[in-house]
Amino acid sequence: MTLSIFVQILTLYPIIGAICWTIGGIFYRTIYVGKFLDKDFKKIPKNKEPMITIMIPCHNEEVMIEETIGYLMHEIDYHNYEVLVCDDGSTDTTPEILDRLRLKYDNLRVLRVNKNNGKAHAFNIGLSFARGEYILSNDADTVPEPNALQKYMNYFLSPGGQNTAAVTANMDVQNRSLLVEKSQTVEFSSIVGIIKRSQMGVLGNMYAYSGANTMYRKDAILDCGGFRQDRATEDISIAWDQQFNGWQAVFAPDIMFYMNVPNTFNMLYNQRKRWAKGGTEAWLTNFKRVAKHPIKNAPKIVMLLDQTGSILWSFYYLIFTTWLIFKVIYFVFTNDSEQLVHTLDMTFLFSAFISMVGVWQLVASLALDNHGAKMKYLLFAPGYMVWYWQMNAITIATTFIPAIKTVFSFAGKGTWVSPTRTKMTKKGEDN
Repeated sequence: MTLSIFVQILTLYPIIGAICWTIGGIFYRTIYVGKFLDKDFKKIPKNKEPMITIMIPCHNEEVMIEETIGYLMHEIDYHNYEVLVCDDGSTDTTPEILDRLRLKYDNLRVLRVNKNNGKAHAFNIGLSFARGEYILSNDADTVPEPNALQKYMNYFLSPGGQNTAAVTANMDVQNRSLLVEKSQTVEFSSIVGIIKRSQMGVLGNMYAYSGANTMYRKDAILDCGGFRQDRATEDISIAWDQQFNGWQAVFAPDIMFYMNVPNTFNMLYNQRKRWAKGGTEAWLTNFKRVAKHPIKNAPKIVMLLDQTGSILWSFYYLIFTTWLIFKVIYFVFTNDSEQLVHTLDMTFLFSAFISMVGVWQLVASLALDNHGAKMKYLLFAPGYMVWYWQMNAITIATTFIPAIKTVFSFAGKGTWVSPTRTKMTKKGEDN
């Protein structure tokens, strides 16, 4: 009986999750924003601007780095900042480009790490040289909106912002020419955006920051001993470490940044493998910490339970799909048309129901995100559903054992391989 209930809950887990995240997102928009967030941004006088270091850890970014730095130098509505590039053992022409740009811009500084040791290592090296009180993590293929620094600092300098460790912004896809790119536009709103809204609005905690564009209080990073260098995703691990140390995190959907997303399925799969491994590592790492003080860490228990459900469902989905395929093949070869039709009918009905719930979540998410400006991308929802469900399950399953090895045998390594980049399109351009 207990096993049967567990299987039923696991089967319906995506539906339960979609309903919960949607309700949480609506709660965030209607209750949390008005009560806890002051969206009346004020222009900070030039002579009172805190020093900010925009840090770009990079490895083999010859395609994007000059364009990104050019944007940060000319388009940002802020004065008291520097750009610090931590070149982590690049073997292409990135060092030559940086040497040339360093002579061009007075507030550009470059650190060269001879051996590729990963993004977290480059970050930690950069912290020792950063002049800013606040550190903006900025990927080489990412640009914030022009007034982003002003908005970030409004959160930190607000009356309730003294204990804020990090403010993570709202992701938007910059390259939207291909179906796989347009599908990710839907994903960042329906999955990433609404989950962060729900976590902040209901739990007051966040499972992960955005590594591509998050503003950190430097003291809060140092308080945690810096970024973990043996984890696949430094943004997830630092989010947990800071919040366990009593710091607060903020999701700011009104601060936009634009990123180039993978435009081939191979690139996308490699990116999601890293994300999945990092999520599982955080799940394994924080169980013990949460269990020590379960009442105090009740919101974190909810996040861990959700991650537990995601991991279990991924294995369940892959096993069930494999079993279903063999079952259909068996009915075909045994010419059992009655069972074949029945199996296909039940599969279709369940898929249709779960798709309806998924579309409902997508509509609610796109309506909440940027006041519905992305609603037109709902047309690409079928493509999103086809690849996201499969890839999410596969990457969690294939990285589960490596994540266990990393956490329990300290075998993690931080080296990185930069994905193939494409030139940046005009910021915010709809293709």
